[in-house]
Amino acid sequence: MDFQQIFNAAPTVQSSAPGRVNLLGEHTDYNDGFVLPTAIPQETTVYLGLSPNNQHHLYSAELEEWVDITDSNMDSSLKPQGFASYVVGCIRMLEQVGHSIPPVNIFITSAVPIGSGLSSSAALEVATLRGLRSLLHLDLDDVKIAQLGQQAEIQYAGVNCGIMDQMASSLADPQHLLFLDTRTLERQKIPLPQDTEVVVIDSGIPRQLATSGYNQRRAECEEAARLLQVKALRDVTDPETVETLPEPLRRRARHVVTEDNRVLEARQGVSAERFGELMNDSHASLRDDYEVSVTGLDQLVELLQKTPDVLGARLTGAGFGGACVALVTAGRGEAIAHEVLENYNKLGYSGHILVPE
Repeated sequence: MDFQQIFNAAPTVQSSAPGRVNLLGEHTDYNDGFVLPTAIPQETTVYLGLSPNNQHHLYSAELEEWVDITDSNMDSSLKPQGFASYVVGCIRMLEQVGHSIPPVNIFITSAVPIGSGLSSSAALEVATLRGLRSLLHLDLDDVKIAQLGQQAEIQYAGVNCGIMDQMASSLADPQHLLFLDTRTLERQKIPLPQDTEVVVIDSGIPRQLATSGYNQRRAECEEAARLLQVKALRDVTDPETVETLPEPLRRRARHVVTEDNRVLEARQGVSAERFGELMNDSHASLRDDYEVSVTGLDQLVELLQKTPDVLGARLTGAGFGGACVALVTAGRGEAIAHEVLENYNKLGYSGHILVPE
């Protein structure tokens, strides 16, 4: 199905946005910290046109779901569920900052896997906002689009997320890493370590962010910052500082502080081997201190780390399932991905390769 078949008209505009994979800086963005994501080749694409009546009409090709929203009733007490919550959230956020949004038809198709930790939601938000910007000639820059997308996810999808995913989807590209200071939004595109490429494997273990421990971890970090009398854990640079905290806040804060330090070291420019070590250390910290890994992710990471020409590997995204990312020797990515996937699936899982496609 396409826009023409669903809405019996041609779309006026189309826009796309990529998913992202995060190489370093996990669970640091909502602590005002530092992150190092890159865009992946897979994108979400939206097609838009004006609605012929007073309703927004939304259709997801992958989910084969149709949602109608009456514009006049689209207040904060009526929050749709599923994919529509992100789209409606974007429309509402535009209205909150003073833009008038007429009823629209939106057709969505996506190659970004859902529930794999690759920010399918951010890709949908950014693609939707880009499409509305184009359709209605709105004065929005790419940073504002990311900020509106973040607020849409917080207020309408119930995920108290940081800004990393939307900034990466809005500003990153697959050829560079995007260093981002999530407090100041200072950013810098830096090259991947020399002679390397990225492999991403979906563990086949889905997770739902809003119902996982994500919001709990955020609350724990906020409590740790309060006890340490800092605005956010980003303001702590010495891991020893957190040792006075009660458990589990001590381990949660230790992950954030050491993870920020890993990103800052990588930003300075390190060898491919050192970058891989930082990724390995990151996974250990996510597994032991932050406790967001699961058995399948640990097994997948271990298989990657033991494979020749893999420099480092870790879970990526919020955890509790999803995908793993590895930095590997250039030219070896496809062979490594297939070898590791075969061994992983022999353990009884049903993972699949995301990058390279």
